[in-house]
Amino acid sequence: MTFIRRFDHVGITVADLGAVTAFFVSLGLEADRKMVVEGEFLDTVIGMTGARTEIVMLRAPGGGTTLELSSFTRPDHLPGSPAAPANELGLRNVAFEVHDLHAAVGQAAADGYGLVGGIGEYEGVWRMAYVRGPEGIIVSLAERIEK
Repeated sequence: MTFIRRFDHVGITVADLGAVTAFFVSLGLEADRKMVVEGEFLDTVIGMTGARTEIVMLRAPGGGTTLELSSFTRPDHLPGSPAAPANELGLRNVAFEVHDLHAAVGQAAADGYGLVGGIGEYEGVWRMAYVRGPEGIIVSLAERIEK
């Protein structure tokens, strides 16, 4: 028996919700309005008392799975590992297929975010790069190579 119906979203906790939202919007995601969540529901789900978070949901122009950015105002967020290498345990990257990899990497660079390594090609099918965005978030950008 399978319990999962669909893949809904990936959540990332951030310190600067505005900066991280702007980064993903500059790559082409669309942001919903910021919302505040607090109270019994949040406290129960995350196992903390008196929690309050601000959330922005982001989606690709065609819809599908969303990216949830959450910034806690109560309790204070705990520091992460912004320079984590790709082989550190845990969620390491969020991946997107793009139309023009070089343009997307250029946009990230113009915003002050660089490549983790370089641009690589996989078996003549994909061109891919990792960009380290705000707060150390690694974003995998991949472009299908047209034949």
